[in-house]
Amino acid sequence: MSPAAAADKDQPLRYDIRLLGRILGETIRSQEGEGVFGLVEHIRQCSIRFHRDEDEAARRELESTLGGLEPEQTIRIIRAFGYFSHLANLAEDQHHIRRTRAHAIAASAPREGSMAYALGQARDAGVSRQRLQAFFDTALISPVLTAHPTEVRRKSSIDREMEVAQLLAERDRMLFTPDELAANRKALRRAVLTLWQTSVLRKTRLRVVDEVANGLSFYDYTFLRELPRFYAELEDRLGTVDPSWEGMSVPSFLTMGSWIGGDRDGNPFVTADILREALRMQSKLALGFYLDELHALGGELSIDGRNHGISPALRALAERSPDRSPHRQDEPYRLAISGMYARLAATAWALDRLEAPRHAVGDAPPYAGAAELGADLETIVDSLAANGSLPVARGRLRALRRAVDVFGFHLAAIDLRQNADVHERVLAELFAGAGTGVRYRGLDEDARVALLLDELATARPLSSPFLAYSDETRSELAILAEAEAAHRRYGAAAVPNYVISKADGVSDVLEVAVLLKESGLLRPGAGALDVDIVPLFETIDDLRRSGPVMDRLLAIPAYMRLLERRGRAQEVMLGYSDSNKDGGFLTSNWELYKAQRVLVEVFRRHGVRLRLFHGRGGSVGRGGGPSYQAILAQPPGAVQGSIRVTEQGEVIAAKYSNAEVGRRNLEILAAATLEATLLQADLPAPRPAFTQAMEELSGHAYRAYRSLVYETEGFERFFWESTVIGEIANLNIGSRPASRRNSRRIEDLRAIPWVFSWSQCRLMLPGWYGFGSAVREWIATRPKDGLDLLRAMHREWPFFRMLLSNMDMVLAKSDIAIASRYAELVSDVELREAVFAQLRAEWQGSIDALLAITGQRTLLGPNPLLARSIRNRFPYLDPLNHVQIALLRRHRAGATDATVQQGIHLSINGIAAGLRNSG
Repeated sequence: MSPAAAADKDQPLRYDIRLLGRILGETIRSQEGEGVFGLVEHIRQCSIRFHRDEDEAARRELESTLGGLEPEQTIRIIRAFGYFSHLANLAEDQHHIRRTRAHAIAASAPREGSMAYALGQARDAGVSRQRLQAFFDTALISPVLTAHPTEVRRKSSIDREMEVAQLLAERDRMLFTPDELAANRKALRRAVLTLWQTSVLRKTRLRVVDEVANGLSFYDYTFLRELPRFYAELEDRLGTVDPSWEGMSVPSFLTMGSWIGGDRDGNPFVTADILREALRMQSKLALGFYLDELHALGGELSIDGRNHGISPALRALAERSPDRSPHRQDEPYRLAISGMYARLAATAWALDRLEAPRHAVGDAPPYAGAAELGADLETIVDSLAANGSLPVARGRLRALRRAVDVFGFHLAAIDLRQNADVHERVLAELFAGAGTGVRYRGLDEDARVALLLDELATARPLSSPFLAYSDETRSELAILAEAEAAHRRYGAAAVPNYVISKADGVSDVLEVAVLLKESGLLRPGAGALDVDIVPLFETIDDLRRSGPVMDRLLAIPAYMRLLERRGRAQEVMLGYSDSNKDGGFLTSNWELYKAQRVLVEVFRRHGVRLRLFHGRGGSVGRGGGPSYQAILAQPPGAVQGSIRVTEQGEVIAAKYSNAEVGRRNLEILAAATLEATLLQADLPAPRPAFTQAMEELSGHAYRAYRSLVYETEGFERFFWESTVIGEIANLNIGSRPASRRNSRRIEDLRAIPWVFSWSQCRLMLPGWYGFGSAVREWIATRPKDGLDLLRAMHREWPFFRMLLSNMDMVLAKSDIAIASRYAELVSDVELREAVFAQLRAEWQGSIDALLAITGQRTLLGPNPLLARSIRNRFPYLDPLNHVQIALLRRHRAGATDATVQQGIHLSINGIAAGLRNSG
């Protein structure tokens, strides 16, 4: 595509950005005055000059201007630039939708990453109906929403932004008269004005239930309607791609998961009561949606039974209805639906004390489970189909049936998660209390495994209601009891997984098995295990041990008997965040790749199906990047029809706030999983020369990273003083502490705030540091062919190409000039100059190495869309960094004005919005 053609396609985006910018400017003028508007423009121009060439005069002018602002002025400046970032995001999302629609209309071939493309590839590869059906029958794909300790947006502000997005979408989809266009612009002005007047910040620290509510908002925005739409489009497409696939059954293989309300690792505020409330809130949302949809369905199905036939099953369903209205006696579908509504209303009250939005026509027994509701909906479908009215069933009824199948009465699967150290302490206390004389924490791994297996062989409980345990032990037992109650209340899908953080041995898994036995979720006599036990391997050493640990675990007959009840499938979670913080970007990704290769072989030998759970964040430093490429870059055989992946923070909002963008992201996950499973499972392993080169590169990068982060004297101080980590730890951001322990050690810091802090100062260190040194050392040992081999790896190996593509993105979003201003916050001049000189050299070396290997002339050469995005937004993003630096100086100098803290918080919000994948 020529630059002129690309520019022409971007013209609507430029128009939308200018329109929203103009409306925001008018709002600032009218609300804050001409002086504030002029100040915003002055700061923006200075920032552009500084960004272009680190202009020293611009630096001094920024410092003078920002240092002289009154606190209230500063807040207005931050809000202006922050809101522009948010509005630019909305314009980009709408343009993405616009281009996707245009491609669907004009293109002769499906877009890569779509299900149409994936199915076409499968057809061309000769995938049979039976093989495709087997994929659908056994697949499990699940994005898992997690709370983000640095997520700073309020639901109210997101709701206002969605109003703006809706108005932008109207402009694309409707043929406006001049009056209608004027009305749309007036509505946009009202929406932007309301957004300006809506507080972005919370006045108190976020509670876990607030995080649950925030997560549930994305079901309203996207999931409840778009997941059923995804399945409907998939079912309809199968026969058009290949006639032999017509009428295939598509089970609900793509479902939602959540950690919010079940993740206790380092969060003392997640308790049994919180889990119960999270489950109730989820269930209320699902049931409320079904009640509304049933009511609307009853309004649609006004079919007269005197003129059109019905099935005997539908007649029986109608006769069981408590609806005695004479107006509906000849409308069997409405009678049936009013009876279903009455049953569902009784269910909502019984499960969650939820009052139905409309009174039921009479009393009816509650449903025993979502399957019963689904069966009644199936009865309606079958009757319509049998009597020539199948098209009537293909609208709202079809979507509601699928929603009930996907979401049940629980909405989303909540995972439990806890640190292995906690389990160790709890088991030690239980064994001590049982009078066994065992000092559990003094046992080696073999002795622990033997003791735990003995305990699993008996149905006798280890705990006693007559003993007084520590608060920690009581809390752990209580939350497991609550999980067992949730199974009885909402079904086993409500809490299906238990994730073990910091797992590094077989005993970590067996400890959880013993604790599950205490609550009845594991029953030795029946060989029954009601939840999957999921070890999470996080550090570099843990990843290297993951294969041997799982090999030993799967060799234990007692554990294999439990897996028989779980379909001989075992999930393993891999931690991208902590492994990156531990060993750096390159080594983390390589060790993750190697761990998967080993696990695939171990599970093959034991005849157990491997399901991988990828603990990825939004940023490249936490495993982020395009999902499609990431899944296809996994080792052959690693994606066996199943994948779970975490979604966090501002990335959730970026992916799922907009319904069409959200459905596209869900489709990408499904399409990539299908391609990786059916088309790439038997691909050959990468060339030995490639893997050997990666091993050596990883070793060089690991030493460079560890030398800086863990071995450079004073680096810890540099980090705390040159980033916003201290302010993140103290402001009302997230319910979970920033560190696992009350310390400033990098080892104790959570990976999310570690990465987020480097993103805020625009250095992005976790996404590239060590790469430049690694390539330099590698080429030094192979001066003749070293670079040529790396170029071949980039051309031929999807994993290495994905690695460099992600690094390209993060380096393009970094800004060494702005990072240098943050470095000036470090009080020790000698430390500051020494560390930052090292950072600057490695940053430049990494860029040079990347360009040399890829052959690009500039960063983001192959990605003009992202390059365009950066050009559009960074003139408005950079000033937020400059203002944040000025506020940090005031705050650290002892300023007690509340507006200073408010300004820091606002700047964090705006910078995160501008970067879009910073945490």
